[in-house]
Amino acid sequence: MAVKSVKPPRKSAISGKKYRRDPKLEFAFFLILADAILVTLIIAYVPYTKIDWDAYMSQVSGFLGGERDYSKLQGDTGPLVYPAGFLYIYSAIQFVTGGEVYPAQILFGVLYIINLGIILFIYAKTDVLPLWAFCLLCLSKRVHSIFMLRLFNDCFAMTLLHAALALLLLRRWNLGLIIFSFAVSIKMNILLYAPPLLLLMLKAMDISGVITALTGAAMVQILFALPFVVSHPFAYISRAFNLGRVFVHFWSVNFKFVPEPIFVSKQFAALLLITHLTLLAVFAHYKWCKREGGLLNFIHSQFLSIKLRLAPVSSFPLQMSGNNKSSFKLLKEEHIVTTMFVGNFIGILCARSLHYQFYSWYFFSIPYLLWRTPFHTLLRLVLFAGIEFCWNVYPSNFYSSILLLSLHLILLWGLWCGPEENPYVHSEASDTKLK
Repeated sequence: MAVKSVKPPRKSAISGKKYRRDPKLEFAFFLILADAILVTLIIAYVPYTKIDWDAYMSQVSGFLGGERDYSKLQGDTGPLVYPAGFLYIYSAIQFVTGGEVYPAQILFGVLYIINLGIILFIYAKTDVLPLWAFCLLCLSKRVHSIFMLRLFNDCFAMTLLHAALALLLLRRWNLGLIIFSFAVSIKMNILLYAPPLLLLMLKAMDISGVITALTGAAMVQILFALPFVVSHPFAYISRAFNLGRVFVHFWSVNFKFVPEPIFVSKQFAALLLITHLTLLAVFAHYKWCKREGGLLNFIHSQFLSIKLRLAPVSSFPLQMSGNNKSSFKLLKEEHIVTTMFVGNFIGILCARSLHYQFYSWYFFSIPYLLWRTPFHTLLRLVLFAGIEFCWNVYPSNFYSSILLLSLHLILLWGLWCGPEENPYVHSEASDTKLK
């Protein structure tokens, strides 16, 4: 009797000890604490750099003053070119901070720590990097500057994107899509994640689930845009979702070595777009859908699945069980994160212009991507340091932009040569059964 009564407490005590001594949890907490101290020192002692904050506040003031015509929402750096979610976020920031820089820096410091916590959660869930490599996430001078000294809207967009990705790892696809759409409403670069996300959705859910999730995401955009679309629809759509913008050659960190007349040409933009789509298709066919027999076979199987679901029950052939058997399995966390991060990185590689704040679009994925390559650890660290170096050369020049492109291409090659991964949680068990 005594032995029986002692056993449960001892088990819970042991499990409690294991939980408390989880090295990932302890190390993540240490990194967050150390970076929080660094963030505090940056805000206290490093001078703020005025770039877009005044323009943001001017645009928000126009919105709060009742202006709903996007073509009339202006700042000292130009017209408003972000979707409506940007206005709601920065209206809240203006309300909290009174439009003052110093309290806004504190707010962005908190945002940075929240983002770091989400990223550490993603890395811990995937178990791709060694524990010591988590430190790389805290070592970017440029990213700290983007958050605390520049106050860019990229920071909110990427934090929400990372939150959406964390929800996908928890298999909360509908909520993840809503948060993803919220991120898109702040800045359109989040759409670089859309193609790999759609592919993952088709793998993880049936067609009704995909439609439901996409409907939820679309509703976010409609609700946010409604005040502007009702009054001035053309101005909102043309300004908030302008895919043809040409950035100034001088501020570009990549492709600075390309002569300006070529850089701003439509032909160069078309070449990069074709390269982007081709690389996505190649990776989808040979890497992300390899287990399904390639991209075309995967699309065909999805089409067949939809057709069989819509067909009358009496017409179901016996092949339904064979064809649908492997559909809509649980995806491994590593496959979700790898597909999302690589898809975004391909978009970064093919972007015509990357401004300094755009580094936040992919910095937090770089350590993960490096450890998905077959490279030696020393080469991974050299690539990491090289990319960081290029983003800290100001202004960028012919040599720094060529170096950045070269490092990106080496990383892409490493991702291509990386080992094949099993995308499904239960595939190995089912394969063993079939044998």
